[in-house]
Amino acid sequence: MNATRGRTLALVVLVVLAGCLGGSAPAGEGATTAGTADATTDPTERADTTAVDVEGTLEVHFINVGQADSTLVIGPSGETMLIDTGHFTDDGEVVLSYLRAHDVERIDHLVTTHADADHIGGNADIIEYYETEADGIGAVYDPGIASTSQTYEEYLDAVERHNVTLYLTQEGDEIPMPGVDVDVLSPPNPYLAGEDRNENSIVLTLVFGATGVLLTGDAEGEAEEHLVETYGETLETTVLKAGHHGSAGSTGGPLLDAASAEAVVISSAYDSRYGHPHPETLDRFAERSLTTFWTATHGTVVLTSDGETVEVATQRAAPTDPDRLREGSAIEPENDAPVERRYTITPDGASAADAATTEPTATATATDGGTDTPDDGGAADGSLAIATVHADAAGDDNDNLNDEYVTFENVGESTLDLSGWTVADAADHVYTVPDGTTLAPGEQVTLYTGSGTDTAGELYWGSGSAIWNNGGDTVVVRDADGTVVLEEAYS
Repeated sequence: MNATRGRTLALVVLVVLAGCLGGSAPAGEGATTAGTADATTDPTERADTTAVDVEGTLEVHFINVGQADSTLVIGPSGETMLIDTGHFTDDGEVVLSYLRAHDVERIDHLVTTHADADHIGGNADIIEYYETEADGIGAVYDPGIASTSQTYEEYLDAVERHNVTLYLTQEGDEIPMPGVDVDVLSPPNPYLAGEDRNENSIVLTLVFGATGVLLTGDAEGEAEEHLVETYGETLETTVLKAGHHGSAGSTGGPLLDAASAEAVVISSAYDSRYGHPHPETLDRFAERSLTTFWTATHGTVVLTSDGETVEVATQRAAPTDPDRLREGSAIEPENDAPVERRYTITPDGASAADAATTEPTATATATDGGTDTPDDGGAADGSLAIATVHADAAGDDNDNLNDEYVTFENVGESTLDLSGWTVADAADHVYTVPDGTTLAPGEQVTLYTGSGTDTAGELYWGSGSAIWNNGGDTVVVRDADGTVVLEEAYS
């Protein structure tokens, strides 16, 4: 099917399906043309929200769906938006399981960024489930460019069968979500790049108070050029979802500079057949010191914004340095482990990597090769602190493992029983403290990477290779119940 015929099919389907209300998503007041906003609505003049008072929280869940995409948004009023539904190979079962596990009874807005099967794989089954077993789908939003795939046909059949409202959605439209500004920045009318599906992905910006999330679908060079030229610095956001699973042709330098994000999220498989994320993309992130979360190693990534800061929770602790992403181990999409809060991002230029989950903030490197701990550092109750991180052993780290160590101190007023506690790095190497290990107030214990005989003040990991990264890492301590009591980054 050529592009012209595909476009014709899309328009016919969008107009004639039962339940289609005029063919256009909600736009500015007085909008009159399908897919476009009223002439008085200028998307480049978006309101400054930095001083806006907000209530409640905004959640954005980047669901781990392997080499695919699915993002769940829960607004402060509880209204929901599901953006894409994963790969056709599992018919959306991973996404459906996630939604059920999180008690999502209704999808108010189902957004199809574009018609590729790794984005609409679960559309049909999710529409079927919510229309027959739950509280329904409020509306579906589609950019209007058809696919010849069976997956796409099944999706449109489900829309028609259940009489779900279907909107043709383009630049200038808005998706109504109480308390959150959800603007459609692309595709434009007319379409880009000969109606290429990726380049005409629905691009959304979510603005909540002083925080924002920019979601670019599979947009690549031409779409990004349009975004930068049209919106410029108004693209500025807190978190950016990498375009096209981290492909080299997406998330280019001009877009990164305009968005000026504090962190990036990549959705792709660990062993992606396409090599996603590509090294060129990661290099661009590294050049800008962007904290990077990858669903393949962090698992599902959940952002929670109160309008001023964004908390980041992931299923697993893993490297966030773009140059070290692949040092993390793979986590499968079916993994149902809960997420844990790990970072705090502020939209004022603070790095996500420098904002620890619990007090204190990131440590400063000491001149002796160790790391000094801030005075206010410690566990959640202030009782355990890191006195020293000595990551750079003399000579070859792997030949001098016991010159790599972390020293902990009990700065509280009661003896700590450390039995069964664990110490881990960002790559999820884990050491378990032996039973019977206690730490009195003011006492210290040093954990050496190599082998030796444990004493009251010295513990030995027993690792055959270096653990702590010389260029920066994160020390995570959990109690015997698995609760994080101390998480501290060093550089």
